[in-house]
Amino acid sequence: MQQIINFIIRNKNFLLFLLLFGFSLLFTIQSHSYHRSKFINSANFLTGGVYNSLNNISNYFDLKSQNQLLSEENKRLRSLLQSHGVAQDSVFIDSLMFNNPYRFYTSNIIKNSYSLSNNILTLNKGRNDSIKQDFGVISSKGIIGIIDKTSSNYATVISILNTTSRISAQLKKTNHFGTLTWNGDKPEFNQLIDIPKIAPVTKGDTIITSGRSSIFPKGVPIGVVEDFQLDQAENYYEINVKLFNDMTSVEHVYIIENTNKEEITNLLSNN
Repeated sequence: MQQIINFIIRNKNFLLFLLLFGFSLLFTIQSHSYHRSKFINSANFLTGGVYNSLNNISNYFDLKSQNQLLSEENKRLRSLLQSHGVAQDSVFIDSLMFNNPYRFYTSNIIKNSYSLSNNILTLNKGRNDSIKQDFGVISSKGIIGIIDKTSSNYATVISILNTTSRISAQLKKTNHFGTLTWNGDKPEFNQLIDIPKIAPVTKGDTIITSGRSSIFPKGVPIGVVEDFQLDQAENYYEINVKLFNDMTSVEHVYIIENTNKEEITNLLSNN
């Protein structure tokens, strides 16, 4: 303890300089938007690089399970081709791709959180890859979240396991729609609210995105109805949705860009 005190006394001028320098940087960053944005981008670059390195190590030990997931996805795609009568050695041109406003990018999650109340994911794609705020994020099994912030090479995602998340979703069989939220409890479940009580809800019903926003197309899988009850006013259902995705182990994702989003936003803002 005495050695620490002696060190502080010997270097008090230098330590005072570092303290004042730190305060000056803090005040400069807080009071100037340009400096603040540069600081945030630099921080994202450094933390993104660390997460990316750790993720590469984790990926090496997780290859078996990830290969299994990719094999299952390939199996589903082959089944779809077979059900549409498409030969596996032919070139399949889907007519639905024409005039389709959605563009897809691949990415990996390099930092995943699921035990907090407001969980944020980090992806290894950013502005240099044409990724922007409010792009949707899904996996081969279903919905993941929405892009929140981007740096040059990385992006953060508001997970569906985030109490601030609000996503338009619906019953697949009836088209009754509501809002997908999370109550901060279990990572296996989301909650679908504002479904009118006239909707014929049953356990096991599939929940999908409604397509009523400019972020996700209609039909992205979310989960199935686990249980449900009427709200206090007894006008709307509160539905517990068991997610298709295991949000504690998801890694490979797709980022969705709606190329018509700006046009839709401008139209709505002029009304």
